[in-house]
Amino acid sequence: MQKILYTFLLLLLSGNVHAALNVFACEPEWAALTQQLAGDKASIYTATGPLQDPHQVQARPSLIAKARNAQLLVCTGAELEIGWMPVVLRESGNSAIQPGSGGSFEAAQYVTMLEVPTRLDRADGDVHAAGNPHIQTDPRNFLPIADALSKRLVQIDPANAAYYQQQLTTFNQQWRAAIAKWEKQAAPLRGVSIIAHHKGFPYLNDWLGLKEVAELEPKPGMEPSAAYLGKVLGELQQHPARMVIRAAYQNERPSEWIAERAHIPAVNLPFTVGGTPQATDLFTMFDDSVQRLLAGLK
Repeated sequence: MQKILYTFLLLLLSGNVHAALNVFACEPEWAALTQQLAGDKASIYTATGPLQDPHQVQARPSLIAKARNAQLLVCTGAELEIGWMPVVLRESGNSAIQPGSGGSFEAAQYVTMLEVPTRLDRADGDVHAAGNPHIQTDPRNFLPIADALSKRLVQIDPANAAYYQQQLTTFNQQWRAAIAKWEKQAAPLRGVSIIAHHKGFPYLNDWLGLKEVAELEPKPGMEPSAAYLGKVLGELQQHPARMVIRAAYQNERPSEWIAERAHIPAVNLPFTVGGTPQATDLFTMFDDSVQRLLAGLK
């Protein structure tokens, strides 16, 4: 026993024992990206689940406790977490991850935002001043985000800089090849008209060339009434769609109602890692999304 303790102390003193970096990821996609870049150098806590509306999260004591010990906070930003993250940050008392600090990372800062509003009025529903925050539905966005996140990991944990840089190089190579594969597979989707449950897919639409002709929510974040769904159904006479899509966390009833009456398929997309059984990581999330959309054409 004394020999084991002595060996451990020698390792500790020599710097070979390195505690894993504590990372608090707001959404599963950022936990997955951090895992790709940090590997076993980080211990990652994911604050929200794949079947949970990221807009509607409670600042539970368990979240506050995890934030209290975090060295790096990785979130979407663009006000996606505005309903709960300020409380978590305030109650955690952790100065290392407060906005503007080196331990606070917001992915939306590193991409071109879509649907930036020209006016802000709560009467318009759940509108975000910086633009639509659902940036994770376009795989191209992960390239600049990964580059910035890798640099932040190096800044916080310089002892593992070479490892993070190598992980980034590997990820970039694999991700670019995957994007080329997905774009080739998804070519039949270009120009296809769709209906979306929520304003959650402008980045996906921009990437694949999908044409969104209607939304099931009368305003972002507002569940549709039967009367409003009837209105959308009527509009499809003039602007027909091939499918109706929704995120896995959303209520399936509105899209199923439209699908049945418009005689089009309802397509459930993972939206984030874990949203479907097949979407186990970032790569399979897009594999599954593309395959589900293609199946909707048949």
